[in-house]
Amino acid sequence: MGAGHSHSPLSAGAKHRRPLIIAFALTSSYMLVEFIVGFTVNSLALISDAAHMGTDVLGLGMALAAITLANRPSTSQRTYGLYRLEVLAALANGILLFAVAGYVLFEAVQRFNEPPQIPGVPLLIVSTIGLVINLISFRLLMAGSKESLNVKGAYLEVLADLLGSVGVIAAAIILLTTGWAYADPIIGVGIGLFILPRTWKLTRQALRILLEVAPPHIDMDELRTEVLAVDGVVEVHDLHVWTITSGMESASGHVVIAADRDYQKVLDSVLTMLRERYHIEHATIQCEPATFEEPTTPV
Repeated sequence: MGAGHSHSPLSAGAKHRRPLIIAFALTSSYMLVEFIVGFTVNSLALISDAAHMGTDVLGLGMALAAITLANRPSTSQRTYGLYRLEVLAALANGILLFAVAGYVLFEAVQRFNEPPQIPGVPLLIVSTIGLVINLISFRLLMAGSKESLNVKGAYLEVLADLLGSVGVIAAAIILLTTGWAYADPIIGVGIGLFILPRTWKLTRQALRILLEVAPPHIDMDELRTEVLAVDGVVEVHDLHVWTITSGMESASGHVVIAADRDYQKVLDSVLTMLRERYHIEHATIQCEPATFEEPTTPV
């Protein structure tokens, strides 16, 4: 027995496709500018910021592709559609960010021995424009990051670039006012270190979904108690809750119903409780009479 509802709801990320497209266009255009200027003036801070923008471009591109594919209709074989592609894109973004942070840290160590001379004016101009671009993208993705893990991955990358632009501006000001060459690699290291804990959090969230761990906001012991509290339910077993993609939780389980209770009413009560208290729209609950015995396999 199950609830009467649509099995192909719109994913959370799909509602924020347009902001992703705008952010992708802005970021990809300016990434090229930062790379060209960064290598021209030999600035690690600017190159690291451009590299983060590069992961933004890849991340935003994967997010858009995942959302487009995820909202194709399900088939007889892909019964959940392609919703999980959004989670895979978020995981890929996390891995990319780890790689970029590692490169920046490695390159910075090399430069501490012989810091190159870097002109501050081009650095300041480019990083200031980059900050404006990142602020626009950051604002565009803010709402979606609260609903979709996929959009959140892109949002975190933009946040890292935004703060990276601030760091590059600081490095440019230090270079202009003091000429201290170590400012550039130090800022580069700071950008790399800043993104690591946030990247780990994103990657861990994606792995939780792929491993079908219960959502962190749902206490399974409490949920089991709530189901048992429904009038007519005398036992519950094989209770599972997992996330298909961001904002889309599913549940399944067996409830044992007292002999004098109406199956449909008890089932409706359980499904209503899951929907209203835990926002689980997709639930498959099997009802069993109190006298029901599992069939045994003959030896």
